[in-house]
Amino acid sequence: MNIMQQKKREMAGNTIHVMMVPWSAFGHLMPFFQLSIALARAGVHVSFISSPKNIQRLPKLPSTLVHLIDLVELPLPSLDKELLPEGAEATVDVPYEKIQYLKLAYDQLQHAVKQLLVNQLPDWIICDFSPHWMVDIAQEFQVKLIFYSVFSAASLAFFGPPVARKARLSLEEFTVPPEWVTFPSSVAFQRQEAISFYAGRNEVNASGVSDFERLDNITSASKAVIFRSCYEIEGEYLNLYQKLVGKPAIPVGLLPVERPEGGIVDGSWGKISEWLDKQATKSVVFVGFGSECKLSKDQVFEIALGLEVSGLPFLWALRKPSWANNDHDSLPSGFNERTSKRGLVCMGWVPQQEILAHPSIGGSLFHSGWGSVIETLQFGHSLVVLPFIHDQPLNARFLVDKGLAIEVKRNEDGSFTGNDVAKSLRQAMVLEEGEKLRIKTREAAAIVGNLKLHQDHYFAAFVQFLKNET
Repeated sequence: MNIMQQKKREMAGNTIHVMMVPWSAFGHLMPFFQLSIALARAGVHVSFISSPKNIQRLPKLPSTLVHLIDLVELPLPSLDKELLPEGAEATVDVPYEKIQYLKLAYDQLQHAVKQLLVNQLPDWIICDFSPHWMVDIAQEFQVKLIFYSVFSAASLAFFGPPVARKARLSLEEFTVPPEWVTFPSSVAFQRQEAISFYAGRNEVNASGVSDFERLDNITSASKAVIFRSCYEIEGEYLNLYQKLVGKPAIPVGLLPVERPEGGIVDGSWGKISEWLDKQATKSVVFVGFGSECKLSKDQVFEIALGLEVSGLPFLWALRKPSWANNDHDSLPSGFNERTSKRGLVCMGWVPQQEILAHPSIGGSLFHSGWGSVIETLQFGHSLVVLPFIHDQPLNARFLVDKGLAIEVKRNEDGSFTGNDVAKSLRQAMVLEEGEKLRIKTREAAAIVGNLKLHQDHYFAAFVQFLKNET
């Protein structure tokens, strides 16, 4: 700690001050927000940095913590509208091919972030993979850096440290677990996924810096890497990753999601809860692929066919795809009419936490993003996974290995059929052959939902690490 930091600490009554720098995607913003709340609960002062629109879209802060969390709005530098549309501040606001320009604008935040750091001189910076420029800023002002991975330890262990990853020269090497994974594992890409990953692994986008270059810079400069995880779920991968990077890999627990104060005010919840109340306990499949997965028409229609063929009650949270002219065009002709007695399709945003917590929900069909895995597991639902992008396929294989999910069968070209969706759903929800899965997910729920374990053990140990190393 330098002299200026020491003086600031003394003036603040020795309260630790942490600056949070997440990437502009809600699969990143939300875990950073949840970590901020947990830190504030432990008496840590947090400065959470993002653009104005992103901060306005976050849940409301708990009223008891507003004095400890500063939501710092830094305007995103504007680019030519042809590159980045006006008002686009997160990946959800742009098509996939425009994300590179969002990174370009995001990188220009470094000047404002540096000035903020000069004024605040925090004790720690907790950083996402994307702001690689935080390394130079942290070193210049002698502020310690921590990399917060919103990805699972299993995913990062599969990729390995930079030297090992770059030594994997062929595409086929990414379709099997790497040699440094010395325990039984199926965590690897299928061939079609490997082709996509291999083509883009070191691709330099409009920002001039590849995603892996960003990740490597942050990881190498960090004092520790922290995961939203625990040894009971990912123990072997946490230990392996720590060995691979040669620095602490710290699980901070699973950070249970905060429900908004005052309950849900969104009008859709009344209709949804009324419908769920009429369904049998543990009978309904919740279907949701979030905002980042931009599904094609064929994919949406095959999922719809699968739900129809399965005969199971379902609640589908579906955002109008870009290829559809209106909500009606988003689904096969007559689908709503044919399934209206046992299914409900909700277009747009839904209160996912409240839905998952409802006793009528018994299963979930989703993309296996790590945040969604944790949110779903805590309720003991049967998981059916249909991964699409980024780390989702690796999480899916991890869950299958653990006996916690069934993955929908894919063809060699990555396509899938409605019949395979239906088969997986029925196995997970009602068939005798899925009973082991249902037992395993109930056992996992006892771990994931154990607040004492995550707060009093894992998170308390992380806060102690911050104090000891300050």
